[in-house]
Amino acid sequence: MRLYLVSGNRHKFQEIERLLPEGFDLDLITSIIPGKSVVEDAGTFYGNALKKIEAYRNSGVYLLSDDSGLVIDALGGFPGVNSARFMEGASYRDKMLEILARMKGEKKRTARFVCAALFYDYSGGLLGVEGSVEGRIAPGISGTEGFGYDPIFIPDGYDRTFGQLGYEVKNRLSHRAIAFKKLFSLVCLYNGQV
Repeated sequence: MRLYLVSGNRHKFQEIERLLPEGFDLDLITSIIPGKSVVEDAGTFYGNALKKIEAYRNSGVYLLSDDSGLVIDALGGFPGVNSARFMEGASYRDKMLEILARMKGEKKRTARFVCAALFYDYSGGLLGVEGSVEGRIAPGISGTEGFGYDPIFIPDGYDRTFGQLGYEVKNRLSHRAIAFKKLFSLVCLYNGQV
């Protein structure tokens, strides 16, 4: 089964591609349809992922989408659904430096990455799940693996950031891995491929 990811993010594509069950292929929707501008202004990760599906729902192909972000308790859930759009145009290094500045002196550093993942069958079926990984915000930027906020997030049970742990560990326990493993299990059941 060929699935098309509604995203222009190559890092997300690579992470999701590594999680595909046997018998599935993944491509970017932009490989068959020109990119569309999707305004991600929903108040939830699920809502933003659904907006991506809605933009391409008449494409006649199986679609995948996700929306994810970093939720920091001491900052009232910030940056949350605005993780990608926070300081739009700035590098992730600059975004992380700003978050660390806002966290200066903060003892409560608990946080989580959250991912809402959706599958759309062009006949109208929609499946959605959420995955999250708990952790804490590191005192500084550490590591060069991963992308986005990985170099400031330490998952529970570890003393290093996702940026230091690398893809092997991240693909086992990240929010995106949890969400898409659940979603692919449901897709297999949905299509009778169990």
